[in-house]
This record gives sequence, structure tokens and C-alpha cells, in this order.
Amino acid sequence: MTDAPNDTAEDAQPARRLEMRVRPTAPIVPPSNVSGNALMLVIAIMAFLACLTFGAVNMVRSTASSWQSQISREITIQIKPDDALDMEQALKDARDLALTFSGTRDGTIVDKAATARLLEPWLGEGLNIDELPVPRLVIVTIDETSPPDFAAMRTALAQKIPTASLDDHRTWVDRLVAMARTTAFIGMGVLVLVFSAMVLTVVFATRGALSGNRHIVEVLHFVGAEASFVASEFQKHFLKISLKGSFAGGFLAALFFAIAGFWQGRSIATPQSDQATALFGTFSMGLTGYLGIAGTIAVIALLTTLTARFTVMRTIHEIDLIRSDPSRTDQLPDT
Repeated sequence: MTDAPNDTAEDAQPARRLEMRVRPTAPIVPPSNVSGNALMLVIAIMAFLACLTFGAVNMVRSTASSWQSQISREITIQIKPDDALDMEQALKDARDLALTFSGTRDGTIVDKAATARLLEPWLGEGLNIDELPVPRLVIVTIDETSPPDFAAMRTALAQKIPTASLDDHRTWVDRLVAMARTTAFIGMGVLVLVFSAMVLTVVFATRGALSGNRHIVEVLHFVGAEASFVASEFQKHFLKISLKGSFAGGFLAALFFAIAGFWQGRSIATPQSDQATALFGTFSMGLTGYLGIAGTIAVIALLTTLTARFTVMRTIHEIDLIRSDPSRTDQLPDT
């Protein structure tokens, strides 16, 4: 009997309210519905190919420009051997005579050992230059901005050393300039084709990913979400996908050139490295190449984002047309 009042007091106390919990918010565009893994892979592959092409074109242009500069700032004096000619003295006289002309900077006599190394690919090792009628060379460095008078230098050399001839490499420079321009033109054409393929691939892949999620756009639009809001949500989602894919492709391209440059630096003076350098030049893109890769990443991200926005806006426009006139089913996409 003594417990009754206590029970009554407990019943009189107000019931404790349940604690309210805020449900965690989820993104408007569920990542599970619009994963974009295939789109990300496509973007990464196209970004890698585009960055690789851009780097290759930039590398070829830099190499051709370097070759042209090296040839343009040097001339060669060739002296053919003769029985009545003191070759060593003739080399010194030719060098001294060339340096008397304004526009010349330095002169170097190619010694016997260096001459033998130049002939090794054709005549083999162990050559004795004294036993062969091999011409000797003098390399003269000139000022590219104000070169010397080559015609006057040829005349002076012919008068002092009849067997000497001057090669200003003008023919080689002209051919190299033509080759460099042709290579750059072809490379730019390939780059345009790769970029065009990349644009089309990214656009159609983005539209394909959005077409599979048309129901999300319809639900958001039917519940009253504004078209700009829906477009911005999809735009953010596809921007993340494009940035991840394009950054992965650009990073792989930059890594490829870095590894190739490291290998080339570690294998200097080997046949493999010499052949690769002769064909492709040095695997170094420089600041311009890496800026081009960054620009490619930005272009891909922009294309994907704009494509997503325009596709969503077009989908909403189609929905509004069908709602205003249900008989117009021509606007519906084919299934």
C-alpha cells in the first residue's frame, strides 16, 4: 500500500520526448546512379592521347629549332690533302684567316682522333689518318645576327690555300627549315585530329551517361526544382568526373615524358639513346609542354561540364514540351 503514491507520482510526470535527429543530407545527383566510371576512363584515355600528341609536337619543334640554330651558327672549312701541302700549317692558316673577318667568334681545328671517330661508322676502328687522303676540317663559330661575308672569305681562302673550301651550311639550313615546317604542320594536323576525336568522344560519352539518368532530371523537375538548379547539380557532378579523368590522363602523359627523359639522361652515349635522340630529339617538353598539358586538362573539363549543362537543359525543355502537349512524343528520345 505504501508504493501506490509513488506510482501515481511517476505516472503524473510528463513523458520524455524522443530526441530529434537530423537526417544526413545526400547529394541531389546520387553518385551510385551516375557513377561515370566509363566516362572517366574515356576521358582519361583521350586526355592521355591528346597530351602525348601535344608533347610530341612540341618536342619535335624544339628539336628542329635547336638543330637549325646549331647549324646556323657554325661554318666549316674543308682542306683536301695534297703532296705539297703542310696540312697542320694549312689548318692553322685557315683558322687564323677566318677569324680576321668580322662576324666570326671562334675557330676549332678538328684533330686526327676526332676525324677518325667521324669516319668509324663507315671505315671501322683503328684508322690511320696519315695513310688515307682524308680531308681535314676547321669549324668556325659565327655571330648569327651579323654573319661574315662568306663570298669574301671564300675568295681569301682560295687565294691562300687552293685546296680549301668553305661550307656555310646554307643548303642544309634551308632544307632543315623546310623539314621543320613540314613536321610541325603534320604534327599540328595530327594534334587537331586527336583533339577533334577527343571532343566528340567526350561529348557523346557525357550525353550517353546523362541519357541513362533522364529519370533523375524528370523527378527533380516535376518536384519543382528550377532548370538552372538541376543543370548546376549535374554540372558539378560531371565536372568532378572530368577533372579526375583528365588529370589522370595528363599526369600519365607527363610521367611518360619524365621517364623517357630520365632514361635518355642515364643512357647517354649508348647506341639506343643515340638513335632515339637522332630520331626524336631530347625527351624534354619544357615549360611550354607542361602548360599545354594543363591547358588540355582544362579544355576537357570545360567541354564535359558544358556538355552536361546543355544536355540537362535540353532534356528539361523536352519535358516541358511534352507536358504542354502530351501528343508531341516526337521529342522523346528513342529507346
